[in-house]
Amino acid sequence: MNDPAIFLTGTGTGVGKTVVGCALASLWAAAGRGPRVLKPAESGCAAREGGLHPRDAWALKAAAGDGRPLDEICPYRYGNPMAPAHAAEEEGGPPDIERIAEMIAALRSRPGPLLVEGAGGLLVPLGPGTRMHDIAARGGLALLIVAPLGLGSLNDTQLTVRAAQAEGLSVAGIVLNDRTGEDSPAARRNPAAIGELCDARLLGVFPYLPGINADLERGAAPESRAAARLREAARGIDFTAIG
Repeated sequence: MNDPAIFLTGTGTGVGKTVVGCALASLWAAAGRGPRVLKPAESGCAAREGGLHPRDAWALKAAAGDGRPLDEICPYRYGNPMAPAHAAEEEGGPPDIERIAEMIAALRSRPGPLLVEGAGGLLVPLGPGTRMHDIAARGGLALLIVAPLGLGSLNDTQLTVRAAQAEGLSVAGIVLNDRTGEDSPAARRNPAAIGELCDARLLGVFPYLPGINADLERGAAPESRAAARLREAARGIDFTAIG
């Protein structure tokens, strides 16, 4: 079986794709598969120790047990919480799609699964003339789409799948993420509705995990309690469908 190479995207910002990505990376790590992660560009980074700290990239690195330097995992960092292309207008150094594609090719040449996380959704501007979907296209990556479980998800998920198809991208699957733990008619109906409306497979619903973002801030290394929580929560997700 070929090692999977996945581009993790969301239907928007704040849908929980890093949590889902950490769960997948932790599963791979616990199985001894030696995953690598890449977050090419991250905005909204906090100032720390004279530099910018990419929280999402750091969480992915910890969950995967990826020992490479953080500079290799997240080469483009910005303080402003904006699309990378727009943050770079104020902070300089826009992401270079050629460099990112070369990094992905180098990582794919080595054994082990690869998880590349985008910023926001597929159409977020990456740099001059490029958008997030260009990373997946240039890297030959299949998409894992994360969408919120509740009200408002159906339209955004369908639009994301259609945008992917319009760009000729393969969709490996969709994960609905329960961000609130609230029972609602939409939360009960949406899993079946996604199967009815989207030309892509629903892999499952990631359950609400109170305090998980704080856990990721502290680090969810493969042997940690936080990582065990992520793996337990992922038991209902058919990640075997993506390799």
